[in-house]
Amino acid sequence: MTLTQLNAFVLVARLGSVTAAANALGVSEPAVSQALSALRMHLGDQLVTRGPNGMTLTAGGSRLLATASQIVVLGAEAHAAVRAAQGAPEQLRVVATSTIAEFVTSPLMEAFTRRFPGAVDVSAGVAVSHELAVLVANRLADVATAGPVVCEPIFRYRLVVVTAGESKLKGNARQWRWLVDPSGTDPGSDTGQLLASLRIPDNRIGVFPNQTAAWAAAADGAGVAPAVEHLVTQQLRRGELSLAEVPGTPVAGCWHATLLERQNRSVAASSLRRFLGSPEAMHLMRSPTAGVPPSRFRPPVYVTIWS
Repeated sequence: MTLTQLNAFVLVARLGSVTAAANALGVSEPAVSQALSALRMHLGDQLVTRGPNGMTLTAGGSRLLATASQIVVLGAEAHAAVRAAQGAPEQLRVVATSTIAEFVTSPLMEAFTRRFPGAVDVSAGVAVSHELAVLVANRLADVATAGPVVCEPIFRYRLVVVTAGESKLKGNARQWRWLVDPSGTDPGSDTGQLLASLRIPDNRIGVFPNQTAAWAAAADGAGVAPAVEHLVTQQLRRGELSLAEVPGTPVAGCWHATLLERQNRSVAASSLRRFLGSPEAMHLMRSPTAGVPPSRFRPPVYVTIWS
């Protein structure tokens, strides 16, 4: 039995699929499947089975889950302790939903690291809403050390729907072409909930790599696109896009930070949480800058900011 096998099992059990576990770990699906198979063979139990309603834990898997989660957390704490003894910078891995990752994460982390030069090694990544608390609680987020997670509001916004500047929409919303970023496929996101409330059929939804691409297609007259209002202000002012009248919009929303409870947070996580409440961070979330210097770029992460 290895820590890798237990980590794979915990994530499959918590996230509900091998695919989601592989994405969280940054490995291939066969690697997760092989780790899970080895653990099953070692313990002589299927642990988790696939049924018509998704993954289901066996009796043995249910009993293993709590213990395996504790072992995974202790393994991460052991790794952090050795890094600290070696004098390495504290790690801070931040994960966000796609819209926040596209516009806000980079400028926020750039500003944060300027305040703590050399003291924190920051990286960032993307996850869907239901994965965020799991990543923190299971210590795939370096801000997680132990204990339950809490979600704290940090920034309020409004979700609107935009279309081409001179477009005159006809028919009802279910007849329009809806252009979304990957958050549109996340039923827990504001965009996913808006599409569900309007009963938009799948064949009327087009998914783009990011929200900027969806807005560009909307500006070209390809359909309508949900947008965080303050992030699309410039396009509205220039007349490239206009607000579409859609029942139930604008939708009031709030970005949250998901962390461990205050007494269990790392120093870096506590520092980041304080920074997120500063005037500088509020300004960046309202008017994010474009890009970061190559020397500051870091590949994927794990705190969590979500809506």
